[in-house]
Amino acid sequence: MDKPVYQQQSPQVAERFAKLKQRPVVLDVEHLGKQFLSPQGEIIQALQDVSFHVHRREFMSVIGPSGCGKSTLIRIVAGLETPTSGEINLDGTPITGPGPDRGMVFQSYTLFPWLTVKKNVMFGLKMSGHGEVEAEQDAMQWIELVGLSRFANAYPHQLSGGMKQRVAIARALANRPRILLMDEPFGALDAQTRAQMQAYLMQIWENVDVTIMFITHDLDEAVYLSDRILVLKANPGRVDEMVEVPVAHPREPGQFLNPEFLATKEHIEHLIHPPVTEEIERLPIQRMTPVGDDVY
Repeated sequence: MDKPVYQQQSPQVAERFAKLKQRPVVLDVEHLGKQFLSPQGEIIQALQDVSFHVHRREFMSVIGPSGCGKSTLIRIVAGLETPTSGEINLDGTPITGPGPDRGMVFQSYTLFPWLTVKKNVMFGLKMSGHGEVEAEQDAMQWIELVGLSRFANAYPHQLSGGMKQRVAIARALANRPRILLMDEPFGALDAQTRAQMQAYLMQIWENVDVTIMFITHDLDEAVYLSDRILVLKANPGRVDEMVEVPVAHPREPGQFLNPEFLATKEHIEHLIHPPVTEEIERLPIQRMTPVGDDVY
């Protein structure tokens, strides 16, 4: 029996995955669990028995329905939350808190408004012990990489939303982290800017030695950007499937209509939103429009 389209890999894609799996494992997550205590004293299981690994220079997205624990998972990887059970290792070393080996980009704009673009990117470098001159030189390299050299002395309020996120990416990469963590970084952007930022991110990733773990709720974005997609179930959050994206590199917007792209997107859609068979509950609504004024 032939494989479904989303599992069919061209020779080029198959070779890419073979090479990817030969690379060292950067992030190793084993049987991860996380519990919270509600204000009423009830134990809430946010994540349960989550296991996966990410290879060096892989782009892996995490997607799932609301309440599946995507943001909780990435915050644990960042060291901002502590797991209740399981193990999580970066390059074989347990993660016990935040560190410069992980860069983080949030959905909200997190730049210091009183600092220029250059000073924002220099901030982490100086905190890690770089001198003023060295920090400035390094910062300008990253600012140039994200295409904002002309705005090095501008302040955040003078930038568009997409430009602010490019600065945030430059700041996160300046410390040369092993893994870049991105929690729905383009979620607040309009559709056109979001598409531009996706293209920028692909260019940056192709030219920087960094692994990316990317949280999103957008299926098109996940398929377009990723090597693999970790699909989570909700209540509690647990692994549903790890999907290998069969779309060839380099990625370009025209691939949104490829059969492989559409089939992968449809498969993930069915995982996240399975068909509803039960009848939708009817609301007890009283008619408040004149008779004959129907919408269909």
